[in-house]
Amino acid sequence: GYPNVGKSSLINSLKRSRACSVGATPGVTRCVQAVHLDRHVQLLDCPGVVLDLGDPPAAAPLRGALAPQRLRDPLSPACAILRRCPALQVRGD
Repeated sequence: GYPNVGKSSLINSLKRSRACSVGATPGVTRCVQAVHLDRHVQLLDCPGVVLDLGDPPAAAPLRGALAPQRLRDPLSPACAILRRCPALQVRGD
């Protein structure tokens, strides 16, 4: 799945303990980890995957592939978000 959608948090919730590390920034999960839920169920936690579909550079941060602190140009993703929002919603009229 995409980065930072809650894969590790879901596993922790199902396990009812902290089996996987979680964080607010992408890249906390660095490798595949098997977690035994019970005798018959094993869950895999894995790093987020973002496919390069030839999208503009602003698309990667919008998909959670880059931590906001690592952005060289934070204006491009912000502008991409604003382009997707109706003008009325942005102005707050």
